[in-house]
Amino acid sequence: MAMKAIDPQYTADSKYALEVRNVDIYYSAFRAVKNCSFGMERNKITALIGPSGCGKSTVLRSLNRMNDLIAGARTEGEVLYRGQNLYDPDIDAVQVRRSIGMVFQKANPFPKSIYDNIAYGPRVNGWKGSKAEMDELVERALRGAVLWDEVKDDLKKSGLAISGGQQQRLCIARALAVEPEVILMDEPCSALDPISTLKIEELMFELRQRYSIVIVTHNMQQAARASDNTVFFLMDKEDRAGQIVEYGPTEQIFQSPKDERTEQYISGRFG
Repeated sequence: MAMKAIDPQYTADSKYALEVRNVDIYYSAFRAVKNCSFGMERNKITALIGPSGCGKSTVLRSLNRMNDLIAGARTEGEVLYRGQNLYDPDIDAVQVRRSIGMVFQKANPFPKSIYDNIAYGPRVNGWKGSKAEMDELVERALRGAVLWDEVKDDLKKSGLAISGGQQQRLCIARALAVEPEVILMDEPCSALDPISTLKIEELMFELRQRYSIVIVTHNMQQAARASDNTVFFLMDKEDRAGQIVEYGPTEQIFQSPKDERTEQYISGRFG
């Protein structure tokens, strides 16, 4: 069966870049997430919070079909992007991941030069431009990740030879190089020092002007500082499936949550 392309001419009439509708996620027979529904607004930062094991990263990976790479994993329900359900059987998962990029918890530069880390994605996607055009793309991606001024004289240096904070921004630049519309970040600051964490958060604010961002974080201060909307997950004690307890503007979630469990978690009384 030929894979269907995501419509590049789609004109958005929804305020959401991505919308999750009645999603259940399974690992073989185990249901890890149940009845998950929420929207991620365009040019906003949406934070997914909750205790370990409540399904945050599982849901994040479902947004660009990364869970497809796990044996036995399956997703039921709809994840809508550009008017299409990303889980329709004829949607090309590889193209989904070009449009919806991922930055992982642990910085994972390729064992290549800084330049080749950025150029890798466009090249494997069939880049047809000139060397000069690739140079411009690499510079644009590194500037987009606020890294250009720090590495412009060392583009031949290994991506593994720079600091941890720089490596994480290099991975963000690598994601930007394939020109996604949405960027997913799975605890991108968990291994970083406070100064590097602040740089990533400042970068997120800049990227929000051009991209929609979804971030998983265990850091409540970071969620409160750096997100526009927050989704709070908990594990159901009976069937151990993650579920959404509350979803709304970050200010409301942190200052006047509607569910007592949200207030207890944010205040540190459990979790």
